[in-house]
Amino acid sequence: MKGSIYVELSKCLSCHSCELACALEHSESKELAKAIYEDPAPVARVRLEQVEGTAIPLQCRHCEDAPCVTICPCGAIEKLGPEQAVIIHEDKCIGCKFCIAVCPFGVVDLRSDGKVALKCDLCLSRTEEGLQPACVNACPSGALRFLSAEELNKQKRQVAARREYEAAQSGKEQAKEEQT
Repeated sequence: MKGSIYVELSKCLSCHSCELACALEHSESKELAKAIYEDPAPVARVRLEQVEGTAIPLQCRHCEDAPCVTICPCGAIEKLGPEQAVIIHEDKCIGCKFCIAVCPFGVVDLRSDGKVALKCDLCLSRTEEGLQPACVNACPSGALRFLSAEELNKQKRQVAARREYEAAQSGKEQAKEEQT
């Protein structure tokens, strides 16, 4: 399934459900009671950052021209295709941290043992089955959405059309009041 994760900041509750779901999805056991004892410990690939009281979920943007893919000296990072994930082949990663240095969003991290780079992979195992990424699925407020660029633009057009319609209706009502 092609798409990206989009954030509607006004809906984010800063509950950290996205982080927990992400870490759990990328754990060996996929069970919370067991995952907390895993070594290396599961790492969330989405992080909530606070900016002046506003929570902002940040994860890999899966850039079309991803600098992490370009700089990786061992070919461990790959862009799967347009509107698809940028993934890290952990078995090829040498832990050089070049990808961390060039990521413009600061979302590449190291596994808890410090040996392998990690980042959001759009929960590839889930999205290939037609499911939403774990963070999107876990978000109780709907602040995170997994959409194609086409779906996002369609939703924006609908919002804009609704706004224009409501403005036109308001203008008609105001004109009617002025006539009476």
